[in-house]
Amino acid sequence: MRFQTPLVPARLIRRYKRFLADCVLEETGAEITAHCANPGSMAGLAAPGTRVWLEPNDDPKRKLKYGWRLVDHENGHFTGVDTAVPNRVLRAAFEARSIEELAAYTSVRPEVPFAERSRIDFLLTGDGLPDAWVEVKSVTLCRQPGLAEFPDSVTKRGAKHLGDLAELAAAGKRAVLLFLVQRTDCDRIDLARDIDPAYATAFETARAAGVEILALSCDISPTSIEIGPAIITCP
Repeated sequence: MRFQTPLVPARLIRRYKRFLADCVLEETGAEITAHCANPGSMAGLAAPGTRVWLEPNDDPKRKLKYGWRLVDHENGHFTGVDTAVPNRVLRAAFEARSIEELAAYTSVRPEVPFAERSRIDFLLTGDGLPDAWVEVKSVTLCRQPGLAEFPDSVTKRGAKHLGDLAELAAAGKRAVLLFLVQRTDCDRIDLARDIDPAYATAFETARAAGVEILALSCDISPTSIEIGPAIITCP
């Protein structure tokens, strides 16, 4: 997925109220406020002075004229911080049938109701195949070199989604939890059990019920975000 508008570099002043980030544009030195499409803690990604990449927009309906898309670690690695990006990138990958484990499916439906007050991110269907119910989680936390972790904060909603997936699997349906690691510096993923023990418990219950676990990497640059190969899921 190429960014619709060329990104511009900036330095983070502060992130606040979860969805706002004050930044200084590198090119002009102007101070602006960008939208931060990430409700998580963004641990390790929001320190003042961090180099970031913003997407400008000229939409008159939007109050904020920039959206925060990337963290630049200034060592050749990037992290994607927009939690809306994974579903857009994955939808394109599903439609292109480029994810090996799910490449046989020919139809992709996003945001399908499937449980009380719940929607699944994707329902994949294909002739002669069991429907695949796919829930997507964006992963950005890294506290040890090379190791991505999820979640970065307590997520009761995430635990509920795991319960819904477990019910689907127990009913004989194909249920998939897909972690998309929006970091280029990680080749393994594990649960942050110390951050959210309840999520870890729900995860083990879901896996025991037959929920499939898939973790994919990303190739990230200031021009695009693309799906990369699968990465190791720690036990």
